[in-house]
Amino acid sequence: MTEYRTLGRSALKVPKLTLGTMMFGGTTDEPTSNRIIRKAKEQGFTFIDTADVYSHGRSEEIVGRAIAADRDDFVVATKFANPLGAGPNQGGTSRKWVVEAVEGSLRRLGTDYIDILYFHRAPLDAPLGEAVRAIADLIRAGKVRYFAVSNFRAWRIAEVAHLADQFGIDRPVASQPLYNIVNRTAEVEQLPAAHFHGLGVVPYSPLARGVLTGKYAPGAAPAADSRAGRADRRILETEWRAESLAIAQEIERHAAARGISATTFALSWVLNNQLVTSAIAGPRTQAQWDAYVEALAYRFTAEDEALVDRLVTEGHASTHGFNDPSHPVEGRVPRTGGTDAAARVEERARARAAATPAASTAAIAAPSIVAKAG
Repeated sequence: MTEYRTLGRSALKVPKLTLGTMMFGGTTDEPTSNRIIRKAKEQGFTFIDTADVYSHGRSEEIVGRAIAADRDDFVVATKFANPLGAGPNQGGTSRKWVVEAVEGSLRRLGTDYIDILYFHRAPLDAPLGEAVRAIADLIRAGKVRYFAVSNFRAWRIAEVAHLADQFGIDRPVASQPLYNIVNRTAEVEQLPAAHFHGLGVVPYSPLARGVLTGKYAPGAAPAADSRAGRADRRILETEWRAESLAIAQEIERHAAARGISATTFALSWVLNNQLVTSAIAGPRTQAQWDAYVEALAYRFTAEDEALVDRLVTEGHASTHGFNDPSHPVEGRVPRTGGTDAAARVEERARARAAATPAASTAAIAAPSIVAKAG
């Protein structure tokens, strides 16, 4: 029987496994997406996570068509803020874009309300208040039921909670951080801040974009049909790290000795944290979704927990000095000889737009295992 949990301090109940739809409309075609959604519904997993930028809006369209007949049975979350076009106001957190983004999502989803609207990322070059006021108006208009944050550092979680209090609306109901065995940085402040301010925690990428399934062998090129093999930008700049690949192999051996898969172990570890409400699992295939559901039957042990603590220190990533370039550190603003975090993100966006397919393909060379400093 599906287990439901209350999302933060709201009265909304959600299952502990969320169906992530980032692959829908891209590597996962619509018929397969429909089968996964219907199977999830039959199993009681009615919390769906999408975003306006997933497959350039096709994910929302597919989700909307799949749930049209029983829309009210689902809790649908979508996101705004990432750019959807080349114009300076086709993304971000201005009132103009928040309203346009919500209207666009409603149209693609074929619905008249969004259950949960996430900030997809925190604004680095704009105040939060304008967007929160716009969301407040959308909530009062009945177009949005709740709002939430994704990829917010702890101080911004506190600030957005304060702004909600100031503007007379309920605080955000959820925080969506990156959280998995090989990136535990959310434990330092993001998870405790969310808990303190009454937000549920709905982490994404519990399998480290597939690395923690153990399918990538250290020192070997990835399979052509894998996310790394397709030269997916995000895995190549984040989880495609030698240390993480080696840790995944050790986890796979540990899991096999217990008669479970590495997938089961990695997902179970995320859910073994009392501060976590629901984990987002984003399948590419029906078989992957079945594996995620099967993982919920495993009960984590003290020995399992100790293994992870030995492999990756609490609050740290597997690789010493690793920072996600899409979420840069903001505490260094050079007076001369450098740029601030917002400028670095903008520079990277321009560089990606100018990148050639050949450059992306070259990046998939398998990382080699290197000795850790110290």
